[in-house]
Amino acid sequence: MTNLVPVGRALISVSDKTGMIDLARALAGYGVELISTGGSAQTLRSAGLAVRDVAEVTGFPEMMDGRVKTLHPNVHGGLLALRDDDEHLVAMAAHGIEPIDLLISNLYPFEATVARGGSNADCIENIDIGGPAMIRAAAKNHKFVAVVTDPEDYAGLLDQLRAQDGATCFGYRQKLALAAYSRTAAYDVAVSSWMAGALQVAAPARRSFSGKLAQTLRYGENPHQKAAFYLDGSARPGVATARQWQGKELSYNNINDTDAAFELVAEFAPADGPACAIIKHANPCGVARAATLREAYARAYDCDRTSAFGGIVALNQVLDGETAEEIVQIFTEVVIAPGADADAMSIFAKKKNLRLLTTDILPNPRSVGLAYRQVAGGFLVQDRDGAALQPSDLKVVTKRSPTPAEMADLLFAWSVAKHVKSNAIIYAKGGATVGIGAGQMSRIDSTRIAARKSMDMAEAMGLPVPLTHGSVVAPDAFFPFADGLLAAAEAGATAIIQPGGSMRDDEVIAAADAAGLAMIFTGQRHFRH
Repeated sequence: MTNLVPVGRALISVSDKTGMIDLARALAGYGVELISTGGSAQTLRSAGLAVRDVAEVTGFPEMMDGRVKTLHPNVHGGLLALRDDDEHLVAMAAHGIEPIDLLISNLYPFEATVARGGSNADCIENIDIGGPAMIRAAAKNHKFVAVVTDPEDYAGLLDQLRAQDGATCFGYRQKLALAAYSRTAAYDVAVSSWMAGALQVAAPARRSFSGKLAQTLRYGENPHQKAAFYLDGSARPGVATARQWQGKELSYNNINDTDAAFELVAEFAPADGPACAIIKHANPCGVARAATLREAYARAYDCDRTSAFGGIVALNQVLDGETAEEIVQIFTEVVIAPGADADAMSIFAKKKNLRLLTTDILPNPRSVGLAYRQVAGGFLVQDRDGAALQPSDLKVVTKRSPTPAEMADLLFAWSVAKHVKSNAIIYAKGGATVGIGAGQMSRIDSTRIAARKSMDMAEAMGLPVPLTHGSVVAPDAFFPFADGLLAAAEAGATAIIQPGGSMRDDEVIAAADAAGLAMIFTGQRHFRH
């Protein structure tokens, strides 16, 4: 198999012209003949470079607003011809087809057009046809042809040419081919996903996802598992878009937990006051709102101080120095917030292993989007859980209605509940969680575990009664029997918010009335498996 292939002729056809002139100058320095299209050719000529128009190669002018320019046998033959096949060489000679050894091509900015809210017509016009066709052709013939699809790879190409005296080696062309097919695949995914959305097709016959490598990770959930982190190209603020100011590289579990923490704290708008969520193993161990960020952190921490050790802290407002001073009192893996002031940055700088991430803004908890997970032989796709309660959703089903203070806590607990693994129970009081039970096979076990944790915390804090005394309760789904509700009442809860819909709702309501509890049905549940 041919290894080194000297680059004698290069075709440059790019939408993103970043670095194009410097690259073209370097290629010309190796004696490479440059062929180019439309705007790319004009830009290169303006820089004083000698360029042949594609129209000269094809014998046809660019037409139809540039839709037809490279779709021609003289281009694709030059890219696809096997240089060690006599029949191919005869065909090239007979039809005047010249070999193309290097293709530099990136695609029309379709993804960017969609991201900026382009019209249907704009999006359609930014679907590239000739570019993907050339890229796929060059990648298929990587035995002889090198193809570069990203300006970030120009430096690597020049390194290769320097190392090989103006040629490319087979191994390098193989890697470029992989990158090329990955790029066209991702491009097609972007187009098909946009069309499904534009046509409001919730379940297209084929669904694909793509991502761009952000980093390879040291390992996955466990040291024996390999892992990597990919970006999906969305602009949703979070761990994927955050700036990391300090600390070592995030791990697989760090990324997963940080995402869970930030999505939870985003339920509480910054304009409505400070809020903090502390996450451990993708479940909240404390969530609170307060008059100051420092107080919100302290109240979240007081829900479960043991679990908070080594956790992830998410804040809904800019981190300040006073809050930073509190956070560094214990070991914390990651802090993520919209921003951090100079005092906070100075305090955190003394803790070199503490990662600080900032995002500028919070994600919109109500925005639409897809969530998916793999199962054996396939994957499940669903809408993100962006549901929010409306006043009309709330139905008081007991003789007693919640007090205004209970109502505020019920709505707070309900917002937290959808971020706790099922079966979930959240006790809340005064705008803070005071007991969380997560991931149990029965809801009554979650109820009892949460109450037990509140008792342990009260004992550690020197309080005479469990934190759950005077609290409200939110499960992620209905109580199938009255036992869970009664366990919550025994722990000191005074009000319940739940979906309703059980066959035994009447029994549960009667038990609530007998215990003097107020209870609201929402008609909405928040399973999170």
